[in-house]
Amino acid sequence: MESHQLKPIYDAMGNGDMRQGLKECDKLLRKHSTHQSALSLKAYALARLGEVDEAVALGQKVLRTPGALKSSHVVQGLSLTFRVLKLPEDEIAVYNAALTHTPDAEQLYCKIFMAAARSKLYKEQHSAAVALNKLFKQDRYLWWVVTSLLMQAKSAQDATVKQLQLTLAERMAEKALNEGRLTNTEELRIYLEVLEIQGNHAAMVAALSTSGPLAEKIANDPDLVTQWISLLIKTGDFTKAYEVAEVSLEARDNWADYKLYVEAAIAQTNDSESPVPAASANFDKWAAQRGRARGAILAGVELATKLHEAGHAKPTDATADVVGERIWSYVDQFMTKAICYSDIMQYFISHVKSATALGQTSSAIDFHTKHLEQRLHNARAAATAAECGEDAAQSWVTLERIRYLIQALADDVDPQHWVADIGAMLSFGLDSDEAERKLAACSDMTLIACQRIILASFLAYPEPDQRSSLLASLFKAVCVLEAGIKMNDEQFLLKLYAIRLYLYMSCYDRARALYDTLNIKNIQFDTLGYLINGHGMSLGCFSVDLELCYDGVSFYDRSDVRVPQELESAYGKGTYSNITDFTTFQDNLVHSVQRECTHRCALRGEAFEHGASKDILEQWEEADVVSIEHTDDTIAALHDNRDVGVMGLQTPVDMTKWNLEIMTRQIPLPGSAWIRIFSMVPQIMHYIVCSEVDLLEAKIKDLLVVINEAGQSVSSHDLLLARGVYQIASLYLRALSGNKGFDSELAALSDMIIGALPQDAASSASNTLELCDVALTTIRTASVATEVFTYAQSVRHALFAQRSPSANAVALGLSQIRKTAIKMMAGLRTWTEKPARENIDSLWLNTEDSLLAPVTAFLFNRRKSAITLVTKSCAGSWLKSANNMAAHWKKCT
Repeated sequence: MESHQLKPIYDAMGNGDMRQGLKECDKLLRKHSTHQSALSLKAYALARLGEVDEAVALGQKVLRTPGALKSSHVVQGLSLTFRVLKLPEDEIAVYNAALTHTPDAEQLYCKIFMAAARSKLYKEQHSAAVALNKLFKQDRYLWWVVTSLLMQAKSAQDATVKQLQLTLAERMAEKALNEGRLTNTEELRIYLEVLEIQGNHAAMVAALSTSGPLAEKIANDPDLVTQWISLLIKTGDFTKAYEVAEVSLEARDNWADYKLYVEAAIAQTNDSESPVPAASANFDKWAAQRGRARGAILAGVELATKLHEAGHAKPTDATADVVGERIWSYVDQFMTKAICYSDIMQYFISHVKSATALGQTSSAIDFHTKHLEQRLHNARAAATAAECGEDAAQSWVTLERIRYLIQALADDVDPQHWVADIGAMLSFGLDSDEAERKLAACSDMTLIACQRIILASFLAYPEPDQRSSLLASLFKAVCVLEAGIKMNDEQFLLKLYAIRLYLYMSCYDRARALYDTLNIKNIQFDTLGYLINGHGMSLGCFSVDLELCYDGVSFYDRSDVRVPQELESAYGKGTYSNITDFTTFQDNLVHSVQRECTHRCALRGEAFEHGASKDILEQWEEADVVSIEHTDDTIAALHDNRDVGVMGLQTPVDMTKWNLEIMTRQIPLPGSAWIRIFSMVPQIMHYIVCSEVDLLEAKIKDLLVVINEAGQSVSSHDLLLARGVYQIASLYLRALSGNKGFDSELAALSDMIIGALPQDAASSASNTLELCDVALTTIRTASVATEVFTYAQSVRHALFAQRSPSANAVALGLSQIRKTAIKMMAGLRTWTEKPARENIDSLWLNTEDSLLAPVTAFLFNRRKSAITLVTKSCAGSWLKSANNMAAHWKKCT
């Protein structure tokens, strides 16, 4: 009977039509006003429709109704309601209430366990696991108890409580192992993690050394074998570690085991005996057996390097030691493979650093340069010969990468050296038959050429008064990148560099278009979102940047749902090793730096979108200013998941002097100070609109402290914006109090805004520095002025709403600012419509540029279409930014 009554409701909700489902609930309730199933489903519909308060009230009313939880329909509807509302304690209360009617319902205990696990309510999770294990005596429930104890321990703040939970978990797992109830590697991993946290490596070795069926499973699990070898080394059993590693490597090619094998061999080396010769012979054997396997041959390089570092093989001459010869032997065998450079790079660096420690840096550099030169000459000749094959092309690319690294290790700061042979590289990468065939090596060569152009540009023009020359060089680099993208539009790294350089030159529109082609999705919003998020708001493109922010926010919201579901699945399937991974992943996302940045940019964009309307007051009033509050502790808890090494660098990230990702940042990467500032801005606006004077005064004091302490960690433009908000708040406080001194505050705000706008851009179009200024500062400061004025509009609306006697005077002052700003923005727009392109032609395409003359000649002779595209993209992007800001100023009536 009840199922028949509820069918229309389930049908509507099953189709995703919550409004129709709500209507069907009301229809049934008109006939049966106390129908508990209908009430619970109505609460669910309200929750899904965002009617939070009503859903909570109705859900809790049903929860308190005696006997309501006898119905499975009520249990389902009410539990889903509280899950949607993110009220896990109430969801668990639903299941506990249902258990009073069916105390032996295994499924209900499982639901309590899963609800607690999803929400990190580890005490409740443990209680449910204990009940399940006691009542139903299944092995999986035993491991649910162990895992819940582990999770409790990892979240415990008190050291005594933490140790108690770990001890209980260890005893249960150890007993299970002894009784044969630890039967698979997933359960073993949980036991090992419990021991690892306590630093009990000996017990971990004992567990991994077990016999019987579990031993075979361990032997077939490469990760566990690697962990076993590592633990044997940690506990000082080098002989056993060596033996286990050798057995593992006989069966499989595992690089982690090769490294441990080398470590164990060297640890046993002394004056009288050493397993090193046997290890070296094994490497040769395995390489022969596996057809020149990279792992075995690279292990020979590792062995030579580590022996040298351990002092067992000190050469008398750094130019002739075995390490260097091993390195080049590896290059000779594998330079035809794209992976060769990433394999061997660390050994070049280690070799040169070892020589430096002996005072022989130049000898080591000379040694590698000598080995490189002839190989590079031969590879270039082979790659440029008729009908070049992929191997020849890749060999040249590999050697060019090595040349790049050696120059960096040699601390070569001569720009001309960095662009030597650049013409040949461009011809091969962009204008060869191989490029037409879209060989990956050609795109890689184009990328290396661009990296050299960029590095040479920054080396050649480091001073502020050389900015125009720097931008001219970077413009040519972008032309090369665009030519490469046209040849192969699937080349991810070419697009990344083009995006970075366009943004460096304040060209958001083209950067965004390229970013959209990258197909960024899922976790990449967190790791790569920093490449573009927020840049539009710094360049007057608030609305389009806001759309991108919403995409990022949606990803984080989806992850908040998906990751707990993955946790539930891991418990259900018994894949316990995934639980801590998912929990760490979830914590990293919840406390992600990029998540904070994306959210703050979304708030900025929404404020800008509605800033010209009186409706903005309601938005500021309803703004959640509590959840965005940050303390030193919450800032310290943030995880920076941004992948700053994604740009295909030819040197390690920590070689900062040569790090192009750092070099091409026009503004600092947002960090703790930035997050604090842009958390305070909406709080300040909320306090202004709500007239919470005491809180406002305290907050702007905090803002001033952050501004003064930010230093170089926040861009000058963002600091200017923060000072503008401080000025707005000061104006509001003076105006609200009726203090006539607000005139000086209004004048200061006017000076700040007008001073940030382009000063008569149209008439100064012929100025040599104008192009440089637009590309570096003009659009950014104009965007700051526009955003500050938008916040000031909210102050105007607030003063009128609060019936301040100063409202009219403030409104008049802002009106005068607006009139001046409209004229100045019109000048910028006029300049970007035509003079911008003329300036690019005359200033950035200078054919007399001695540094990049081969690049300029190549572009004019072979890729003039790329010049046209980049010219249009720069001028068009600036024009769009100017148009966006000009339109907004006109809208702010």
